[in-house]
Amino acid sequence: MIAAKDIQTDFHQEGYSRLSDTDLEDLEGRNGKSGKGKKGKKTLGDKLKGSEVRGRVNGHHQENNMENLSLFEIVKLGKSATQPVVDDWIESYKTNRDSALLELINFFIHCSGCKGAVSSEMFRHMQNSEIIRKMTEEFDEDSGDYPLAMAGPVWKKFKLSLCEFIAVLVRQCQYSIIYDEYMMDMVISLLTGLSDSQVRAFRHTSTLAAMKLMTALVNVALNLSINLDNTQRQYETERNKSIGKRANERLELLLQKRKELQENQDEIENMMNAIFKGVFIHRYRDVIAEIRVVCIEEIGMWMKMYSEAFLNDSYLKYVGWTMYDKQGEVRLKCLTAVQGLYYSRELNARLELFTSRFKDRIVSMTLDKEYDVAVQAIKLLTLVLHNDEVLTAEDCESVYHLVYSAHRPVAVAAGEFLYKKLFSHHGPEDEGRPRRGRHCLNANLIRTTVLFFLESELHEHGAYLVDSLWDCASELLKDWESMISLLLDEPYPGEEALTDAQEAALIEIMLCAVRQTCECHPPIGRGPGKRVLTAKEKKTQLDDRTKITEIFAVALPLLLAKYSVDPDKVTNLLQFPQYFDLEIYTTGRLEKHLDALLRQVRDVVEKHTDTDVLEACSMTFHALCNEEFTIYNRVDIVRSQMIDEQIDKFHRLLEDVLQEGEEPDEDDAYQVLSTLKRITLNKYVCTCFVSAHDLTKWDLFTSNYKLLNSGLQNGDMSEQIVAHALQCTHYVILWHLARVSEGSASKDDMVLLRRQVRAFCMMCQRYLNSISTVVKEQAFTILCDALLIFSYQIVASGREALEPLVFSPDASLQSELLNFIHDHVFVDQDEDSSTGGSEEHYYDEAGKIEALHRRRNLLAAFCKLIIYNVVEMKTGADIFKQYMRYYNDYGDIIKETMSKARQIDQIQCAKTLILSLQQLFNEMLNDLGCNFDRSASAFFGIKELARRFSLTFGLDQIKTREAIAMLHKDGIEFAFKEPSPQGEGGPPLNLAFLDILSEFSSKLLRQDKKTVHLYLERFMTFQMALQRDDCWLPLISYRNSLQTGADDDTLSVISGMSSRSSARSRRSKPPAASKRKLPEGTYLIESCFIFSSQVTWMMAQKQQQERASLQYGKMRGHIHGLMEDDEEPIVEDVMMSSEERLDDLNEGMDFDTMDIDLVGIRTQESIISTSENPF
Repeated sequence: MIAAKDIQTDFHQEGYSRLSDTDLEDLEGRNGKSGKGKKGKKTLGDKLKGSEVRGRVNGHHQENNMENLSLFEIVKLGKSATQPVVDDWIESYKTNRDSALLELINFFIHCSGCKGAVSSEMFRHMQNSEIIRKMTEEFDEDSGDYPLAMAGPVWKKFKLSLCEFIAVLVRQCQYSIIYDEYMMDMVISLLTGLSDSQVRAFRHTSTLAAMKLMTALVNVALNLSINLDNTQRQYETERNKSIGKRANERLELLLQKRKELQENQDEIENMMNAIFKGVFIHRYRDVIAEIRVVCIEEIGMWMKMYSEAFLNDSYLKYVGWTMYDKQGEVRLKCLTAVQGLYYSRELNARLELFTSRFKDRIVSMTLDKEYDVAVQAIKLLTLVLHNDEVLTAEDCESVYHLVYSAHRPVAVAAGEFLYKKLFSHHGPEDEGRPRRGRHCLNANLIRTTVLFFLESELHEHGAYLVDSLWDCASELLKDWESMISLLLDEPYPGEEALTDAQEAALIEIMLCAVRQTCECHPPIGRGPGKRVLTAKEKKTQLDDRTKITEIFAVALPLLLAKYSVDPDKVTNLLQFPQYFDLEIYTTGRLEKHLDALLRQVRDVVEKHTDTDVLEACSMTFHALCNEEFTIYNRVDIVRSQMIDEQIDKFHRLLEDVLQEGEEPDEDDAYQVLSTLKRITLNKYVCTCFVSAHDLTKWDLFTSNYKLLNSGLQNGDMSEQIVAHALQCTHYVILWHLARVSEGSASKDDMVLLRRQVRAFCMMCQRYLNSISTVVKEQAFTILCDALLIFSYQIVASGREALEPLVFSPDASLQSELLNFIHDHVFVDQDEDSSTGGSEEHYYDEAGKIEALHRRRNLLAAFCKLIIYNVVEMKTGADIFKQYMRYYNDYGDIIKETMSKARQIDQIQCAKTLILSLQQLFNEMLNDLGCNFDRSASAFFGIKELARRFSLTFGLDQIKTREAIAMLHKDGIEFAFKEPSPQGEGGPPLNLAFLDILSEFSSKLLRQDKKTVHLYLERFMTFQMALQRDDCWLPLISYRNSLQTGADDDTLSVISGMSSRSSARSRRSKPPAASKRKLPEGTYLIESCFIFSSQVTWMMAQKQQQERASLQYGKMRGHIHGLMEDDEEPIVEDVMMSSEERLDDLNEGMDFDTMDIDLVGIRTQESIISTSENPF
């Protein structure tokens, strides 16, 4: 138990010296509050006399078979209600307060995770600081875990139980025990001392307990304040009565009661001041974020619960300062603490100074890196909007643009801010407006939305704006009648009509609102995607879709007729039928409006050549041609007629173009050009409709093939015509494949499709050499897709009947595709030929990004052929070798290709990687010659690439064991493949490649290093082992990399060396050889080794030659399939441990604080030093 002397000293230092010397002398024998000298008030001992005191043994805990459990274990288990537990403790306190208080002290000690306990002897004789020091020594700091820091539902519930226990304890003791100048003194002194401990568990637990204790006391103080006000009001009422009606006895009772309440309030003030100054002032700046969170959370509760005492600048400043905290959770708690205050208009007046001082900080927190903090900052600013003079236009604009944020909670919060700022103000003139139509209130709000959308200059993000406003303004966004009225109705006299840009923006917003209504999920890139709808949401969705169909089935033909010449508006309008409930056309008798819609769509097809418009028309027919509805026949007839007309026109124009004759003059050339333009128009239409509709019955393949063949022969075909002819032919083949895959096709259809596929692939291959970049890229992309579709995987999933359609590219086609990648992908930006063969190239920033996007698509198309085994994996070597040079542009694509290739075949992927390094090495030799400097940038680049390749194998050496071994085998063979250009005795031509190969040595297991080292010896001669010139350093370096960490018997470089020489060599060698630097002393070590082992070498040379062939065969088998019973690999701990402490948020600041005074709280003003008051 904490000694009384220590209590007096501690509290005197904190301004809380409530215990006199006389009181301290009688701590053991005093049971009442005699120090106050209240008349007629019994002491606690007098109250207990003659009463039957029920101990814990006979109480609630015995009933639950928990009489032997400590208070901590009871609270931890959580099987008992908190109030009976507290009642039992109070009963035991009344019986023996020292024993009960000792149990409460041990309760807080055990809640901190300390295994020790305070004994009765310690309680009577040891100082407060000595007890805490003793508990610190017994604390197990090795684990670092304590109840508040442990995860799991049990410990989460324990934290709640601890907080509830403290609150109930104060509530049950608020009328007597907390005023006995003993229990609260002990508890506050203990918690204050523990909160200053260096042990995190003590500090965290005691801070939480002290803050919850403070909150409970604030609640008690609030009740006292209310009772005091009521008593004062009753006293004034009674005193103001006439003398005849005045009851003097009642006045005395009220006066006595008021005095008693005032004394209790003074005591509560002192307790709260002690906790605030002793705990909060120090711990709200604690280095542990969780402790700072506890302090800020509780001070927010105090200001909200007892605003008369705590809602002033003296306490608000701590919240404002902590908004600059480094940890997001602390900043978040600051915002949530203040939000509860802004909800009340009565409290806003007290927050004016705080708002003006920290407004800029709150605005900047809307861009916080922690999304939760940003959301709460926006919500706080939304509450601040009640005071229109606080936020400036610049402040609001910084929040407006967040409606386009990719993080939906941030965008929704910003949408609510925008809605309340711009749309929620209604004046007297708005009364009596119609609910729908051009003059309704929503019409003006819709205009405001359109203006905001245009001013934001992010027109392509209309779906994001609608989604941001959806939760708060869905009724406005669903007012499609008003939107249509603004578009179709003529403006009234004096009314300003919508501009062309405003009309386009309104149509886009209207489309986004319809899409959001029907799909019921956020746009792509915002949110997790589709979710399962509830029954209520499904019903709402169906009702809204029915309403949309009824409204737009009538209005859409009119809108198309009005804006038929505007491509952007028409493209958006044509997307509405995708969200219709087509059954409404029949049940609502709207067939005439369907006919009007079909006429408008046909008219749009005739007028426009824009790809987006024609694709929208195609998708409209695709949506309307649904066999499940009765309107199918009506729509199908119109669609078939339109396609027949377009294809007949295409055939006629094609005959004119392909007609042979004399060379045309200028007039004829003009006619041909006009015809080609009309063909281009028809080709757009055909291509777009082929992608969504089955056009196999029109035999477009033959016509397109003739057109493409003519373009190859004459070379004067428009590049746009050729590009779309290739695309149209590709779609025709895919539709033919879809029909064949259904199983209803005949053998002749299968043969025809097989011929068409091969002919089309050959045609695309020929167009790879076109002079037009657009045509070449289109041909390459389509060819890669066709090869992937008609690969051997087409027979998977039980489709063996399609095996005759399998088409595998031959070596020449693979080589041509690879050359195309080299010529058009792996080029510098200035060398890219951009978009047109004869057009002037513009290399602005947007053009460079577009060109890079096209090149990435080309590379991805070819890489798909690698990972699906359409082309040989070794062709990937030409791709992998560009990994470092074009890392910024294509690094992600190449790395993903390597990863997928490794999943298919690890060994073949490893061989491909080493092949790419070999190709780079050969290119370097061609450029620099055989006598190149190994410090050259080209050689260093290859070595760095090898290091990057090595990192892609990961840390699981068992999994990549065979692949790494095969990689070393191929690398060794390549290094010794070519003889020395200097003749016999010189180093092999590719010997320097071993220096590159050493980058992969770290990926070998210890026993595999032995195997690879033995394989290396097969290529070495006796003279090679004797060489120590610079040209032989790669061999020495590679051997050293294989010897690092190997077994003792692998440290010999030459077979048959003596054990004595091996031992001497091992003693001389450094413990770890670097991969990039030759170890010091290598020459001396090897020289000693050579002289001591020449005799052994000569004797073993003959025997080694006799078993060379046998050993080579075994070696190949060993490398390809390493033995499974080899010893386990050495697993090294590569984890790094580091400790980092947060800096004190306000280091060096000496805060001035005020005493809590609950009496004159309305008139009291805080005194804060000018240097530290942010207000």
